[in-house]
Amino acid sequence: MSSTELPSVPPTSVLPKAIAVRVAEGERLRSVGLPGITLTVRSRPPAREGLPPALFVHGLGGSSQNWSAFMALLDGVVASEAVDLPGFGDSPPPDDGNYSITAHARAVIRYLDAAGRGPVHLFGNSLGGAVSTRVAAVRPDLVRTLTLVSPALPELRVQRTAVPTGLVSLPGIAALFSRLTREWTAEQRVRGVMALCYGDPGQVSPEAFRHAVEELERRMRLPYFWDALTRSTRGLLSAYTLGGQHGLWRQAERVLAPTLLVYGGRDQLVGFRMAQRSARAFRDSRLLTLPDAGHVAMMEYPETVASAFRELLAETTTRTSGG
Repeated sequence: MSSTELPSVPPTSVLPKAIAVRVAEGERLRSVGLPGITLTVRSRPPAREGLPPALFVHGLGGSSQNWSAFMALLDGVVASEAVDLPGFGDSPPPDDGNYSITAHARAVIRYLDAAGRGPVHLFGNSLGGAVSTRVAAVRPDLVRTLTLVSPALPELRVQRTAVPTGLVSLPGIAALFSRLTREWTAEQRVRGVMALCYGDPGQVSPEAFRHAVEELERRMRLPYFWDALTRSTRGLLSAYTLGGQHGLWRQAERVLAPTLLVYGGRDQLVGFRMAQRSARAFRDSRLLTLPDAGHVAMMEYPETVASAFRELLAETTTRTSGG
């Protein structure tokens, strides 16, 4: 290992126990052991029997908590579960240290296969959107519909505001940034993240801000925090360079599931101009654009996104019944 690389992560068996993860009212957390990984799954008890299953996948640096408020809006519509990808949320790092898009997609597939819940209504935001696209392309039997909020698909002209995030993937940069920002408080860090991810950070409630600070304080106590963030960023950028059948745009074209695409006009990480390209790439797509939303529309405009999903669900249910 070169001097610019991050130090190796200790085995999960000797990692210190972090403070408890927040669980919203009506939610449950459980740990699921799978080959090579252990996943934390956040769920809401179904309002009634027979509801179709849904799985939610968070973005880079996020966790299943990013979907908590949104999942509550779909009570009575789907049976909701959100997964913490390996190394994020309350899931420990993968045994092999692999944080590539393929590895994250494999984790989602392993969980769905083990749980026997497929096909599911699959949701993904940002990094989770790229992961969900790959899952839907390679395992169409597991995906009933696909909803992507600002999916991190390759862009030829990356926005300048997204460049610093990409730089985290370079060897030594994460460690340097950690040293330079050692004196920053959790509140300062969260404000910076919200300014980057929200169209209007002023709309974040004091309670939501406090919860975000508490979660960041918890995460930064984990010895693998920067490693998971750095390697996942590197894995995402590596996926951008893949061509042929493994390229994300080529895989988007292979997706058979009816797809809802959600893009924000104030997104500083995924270009709004990518909305039309995505609408052309996914063969059975419908597009929701929110001019005032940023990168996490399901957190900024949860009712609007939930309403669009209900329309997708109604449409596909009618189509299936008619068929």
